[in-house]
Parts: sequence; structure tokens; C-alpha cells
Amino acid sequence: MLWHMLVVCSFAAIVSGRSTSDSLLVNIEQGPVKGYKPSQGGLYVFYNIPYATAPTGTERFRPPLPPPTWTEPFEAVQSKIVMCPQGMPNWNANQENRIQMQEDCLIANVYVPDTDEKNLPVIVYVHGGAYQLGHGTDMEATTLVKTRNIIAVSFNYRLGAHGLLCLGTKGIPGNAGMKDQVALLRWVQSNIAQFGGNPNDVTIDGWSAGASSVDLIMLSKMARGLFHKVIPESGSNTASFSVQVDPLANARNVAKELRFNDIDNIDALENFFLNAPIDSLWSVNVFTSKNSSVVFSPCIERDIGEEMFLDDHPVNILKSGDYPKVPMLYGISEMEGIFRVGFFGLWRNAMNEKFSDFFPEDLEFEDENERNEVASKVKQFYFGNEPVGENNILSYVDYFTDVMFGYGTARAVQLQVEAGNNQIYLYIYGFADESEDYILHTNVRGATHCAQTNAVMDQGDESKLSAENQKIKAVMRDLWGTFIKTGKPVPEGSEYPAWPAVGVNRAPYMYLNSKLELRGSFLGSRATFWDDIYSKHFRMPVPPTH
Repeated sequence: MLWHMLVVCSFAAIVSGRSTSDSLLVNIEQGPVKGYKPSQGGLYVFYNIPYATAPTGTERFRPPLPPPTWTEPFEAVQSKIVMCPQGMPNWNANQENRIQMQEDCLIANVYVPDTDEKNLPVIVYVHGGAYQLGHGTDMEATTLVKTRNIIAVSFNYRLGAHGLLCLGTKGIPGNAGMKDQVALLRWVQSNIAQFGGNPNDVTIDGWSAGASSVDLIMLSKMARGLFHKVIPESGSNTASFSVQVDPLANARNVAKELRFNDIDNIDALENFFLNAPIDSLWSVNVFTSKNSSVVFSPCIERDIGEEMFLDDHPVNILKSGDYPKVPMLYGISEMEGIFRVGFFGLWRNAMNEKFSDFFPEDLEFEDENERNEVASKVKQFYFGNEPVGENNILSYVDYFTDVMFGYGTARAVQLQVEAGNNQIYLYIYGFADESEDYILHTNVRGATHCAQTNAVMDQGDESKLSAENQKIKAVMRDLWGTFIKTGKPVPEGSEYPAWPAVGVNRAPYMYLNSKLELRGSFLGSRATFWDDIYSKHFRMPVPPTH
């Protein structure tokens, strides 16, 4: 169960009831769809609308196909949670009974406020889960929808090897799951006006791997014109886990784990994956990598004459400036690395024995001596002359905060500002409620991975939350709702402190806690420390070559 908790920000879905006397019928391109008011009222929810068709059989790794059509009203309800195939945690029987896992899993959920207004702003949520887990209703934003008159869309996309195996062949070109995400945005363009939404005012928002996704979508030529604002929460397109460094090597390693040995023959390798039972693709553990990689993430594609989601590395695209400079609400939580505290007992000795094993995958060195020299420098920066241990676990948290989420955000923001984007509103979220557990071996609480997402999204019966927690949730919904509507989190004359866009040297940023505070350079010396290392040792990811 531990690994599952470490890679998913939240996994609490709502299976809503419906009232046949309180429904809304909408005609979309595929046919009529009927959504229902949930018990709390104030909005209509349309669950499980097919937005595309996932190819199956030996076509399963190909781009998505058009969705089905119908003539009778489609009952857009959620009797079970539809999920794309994925490695399952140890859920109890009751939870399993609520799940319907299937290959053709490309469904959208639309949340519409109960209003006669039209041309409403739209937010599209991309769920997290390390590109291996999750589904569209992992977290829901019904409060934001009801109180801010915003239409929200969530959806499933293919995960793990099913969505991100990348051989650069006709059968397995790569990035199928990312092409699902683009297909969803195209579906929104074609259909959201029928729900009362404005297709020319679409914000894309994601958390963790979903943040990485929306940041990559921003750079993809496939997605031009499909969005107008971006909110990456705890993830970035330059994070070390966002792009496979060597997708062909990853595919070969997984094939070997599955006892296939003819890995250097690309045709045989393709044939093996095309015919492997889909369940077998989740039998290889990709969650405990010391180097913070997740094996199956987006890839730079090999040009085989088809539409490509990603044709170059994000660093190169950002430096070129060839992407839309749109408003962004961009940031992390203060202690993202709490995400890795569950591994502390397993890793502390290994970090003292060979710290370089915990370097991000996208670093390279001339030889082992250079690697060890840099490892010594990094370990000294975070832990001083002390071994990694109970007394400095907060430094352990800082290290994983930076190498997994913080530095990627700092790097991408700097590149964007240099490319001319003057509409990025940068933040660090620091609120931790008194009900939160202390960090292991400390009396300190902190804002963990995706804490800001949990603050904006629904959280059960919120009347039971502390007054301070309720207050920060209201503030976060104000800021996020204002950004979705205007492209700025704080308008002129607001009760909140002025929040200018970030400029050179990654300053300023807003520190979001019980009190909002504008601060100087994002991550300070920690960011500039990694600037120096990446300037010398960055390993540029490559497309599959054969």
C-alpha cells in the first residue's frame, strides 16, 4: 500500500447518486447526453462520456480513434468508476466492486453549474499518479464549479506501458496516453459550448504527473489553439520524470523482466509487446526507483510520418520560444519531498553508501570519479558533514523536493521568462493543518506533495475541517477561480497582497499559507545550486533510434 500512497496525491472518488426529476439533457456531436444533479445540488454532473475510442488488440498502443455515436439519450452516470488498465493497489472488496477497469477507457466527466449563463470559463483537469495510476474522478472540484460559475472537465487517459511505451515503430509510435489528452481537448473544443462553456477560454490544470502533462501540452504542436491558460501543480515539463531519457532502453529492460530475450531485434520486440497479455505490463515494479524515474512517461518521438505529441525536448522548445506564451499559475508545495519519507528506512543507509544512486536520471558524467565528486558536493550541500539520518530528515525532504519537483519548476520558469513569457504567477504552498501527522523523527508538519491541489479540490464534509483549513481552502479557491476567469490570481484592488508576474532570477513568488506573503527568489540558493549542476551534467533525452 505504501508505494501507492507515495505516487498518487489523492484517490478518493465520488460515486454520485442521481435524481430522475432533476436532470439536464445536452446535445453534443455524438448524440444527446443526460446528466444529473448530485445530492448536494448546485450543479449537474455528466459522467463517463466517451470522448474517443482506445484501440485494442494489436492496435492498443496506437493513437486514439473517434468516439462512438448514438441516437437515444446517453445516461451519463457513474455506477462504477471506469479506469484505464493499471497496477492495482490492495483495495478491499468493497472498493473493487466500485471499479470497472477496461482497455477502452477514454471517458470524460463534465461538471456544469446550475445556471442559465452561457460562455462560462472552462477548466480541464489532468489527474496525477506518476503516469501509472489514477482516473478522472480521483479528485473533484464541485465546490469550485458551484461557487465560481466555472465548467470543469476531467477524464481518463491511457497509463503505464499501455499509454507510454515508446518504440518509434508503426505499431508502437509512443505517447498514446498524451495523444488521448489532446483528443480530449479537441473534444472540448467541439462540444463544451453545448454545456454552456466557452471553447475560447479553456484552462488546463493538472497535479503531479498531470502537472507535467499540462506543461508538456503547452509545448506540443498538436495542442495549439486548444487551451488559453495553464496551471501545473507540483510538476513541470523539465522535471526529471517528465520525459523518458532512453525509451528504447526502458522497453528492453521491461521486456527482459517479462522473460523476453530477443530485445535487440526491434521487430521482435514490437511483436512481443503487441501480443503480450495487457495485465502482464503491470507486473514490473516501476515505483521504487532511487533515481526518481517512473520508466513509462512521455517520450520524444521518432518521426514515422504521423502526428507527434513531442518532437523535441522541452528545454530545446523553451529555448526556441516556439510555443504559446499564455498565463500560468505555476508552483509547488513547500515540502514535496515528504512524498519520499516512506522510503527513509530503506534508503538512508544506501544514501550514505552511494549517494549518486539517488541522482535524477537526466544527469550524466564522464566517469565514476566525476560522478562521485558531484555526489559528494550535493550531499555536502544538503547534509553538511553529517550522514543521512534521523537528525537531518528535513534535509532529506528538501533533497527530494528539489530533485523531483522544485528544480524542474525553477528551471522551466527561468527558461520561460527568458523566452518572453511575462504572465507567470509563481508560488510555494506552505499550509499544513494541525490535524496533519508530524514528519517522521520530527515535531514539524509540512505541506506535502500536491497539498495545494487538495486545498482547491473537494475534501469530503468540509464542515468538519479546522477553521484555519476551511479558511485556506476558501482563499485558494478565490485565487484559482480568479486566475481561471482572468488570467491573474489577484485582481486590482483585491483584499489579497498584490501578486506580480515572476521576472528574472525567479522572483518574486507568493508564499501561500494562512497569511499570503510575496517573497524573493524561488528556492533561492537551492535553485542556483542545481543550475550549476545541470549546466554541466544534463543528459538530453533522445527519441527511440533503430
